Amino acid sequence: MPDLGSLFGILAVWALPVVLAVTFHEAAHGWMADRLGDPTARLLGRVTFNPLPHIDPIGTLLLPGLLVLFDAPFIFGWAKPVPVAFHRLRRPKRDMIWVALAGPGANLLLALAAGWLMHATLRLPAPVDAWLGENLANAIIVNVVLATFNMLPIPPLDGGRVVTGLLPGRLAWRFARIERFGLLILLALIFLLPFLLRELGIAFNPLAAVLLPAIHALYDLVLWATGWTA
Repeated sequence: MPDLGSLFGILAVWALPVVLAVTFHEAAHGWMADRLGDPTARLLGRVTFNPLPHIDPIGTLLLPGLLVLFDAPFIFGWAKPVPVAFHRLRRPKRDMIWVALAGPGANLLLALAAGWLMHATLRLPAPVDAWLGENLANAIIVNVVLATFNMLPIPPLDGGRVVTGLLPGRLAWRFARIERFGLLILLALIFLLPFLLRELGIAFNPLAAVLLPAIHALYDLVLWATGWTA
């Protein structure tokens, strides 16, 4: 467990990127739903850059905080999902795809914005340049990871919504029924399956094997697009 000084240092460069990434992700879902005919999120005050309506006390604060305190090798959490009444969308099956993509799309834009803003830190005095530069560097990582993770094809993640929208009617209905078990599936993939494989002497993490190459590729693309690599 880190001491108070180390913990404050961690929070000083990670808290803001995480809160902004989660806030923009959820607000983008609500904004897109409103544009496509469902004002539910807007009427409930969820189309906002104020992070408070999006924070889940357990998933956004308690669980990630405990994982940091106990030096866990991973950070996992969630925000309050933005309510979307899909039947109110003008073209529900097609529009749910755009609503789902809006969240990861917002994170990609934030990652690109952070990469571009990092150039400006070179002109700032110390120690502001180091603090802001580290926040922006972490913002790229957080937003790339959040965008990639949410595109896993597991309901209720955004990738699962996209798959539901793309599948034909009966298959889409059957696939959407997985959502009731979605969180259990994710927890099993993140915690249970790697643990069981380690107990069997197998040094393999299936979820990491899928996610890490995609995360690295998107991260490298953001750095290239923002002028940090040739």
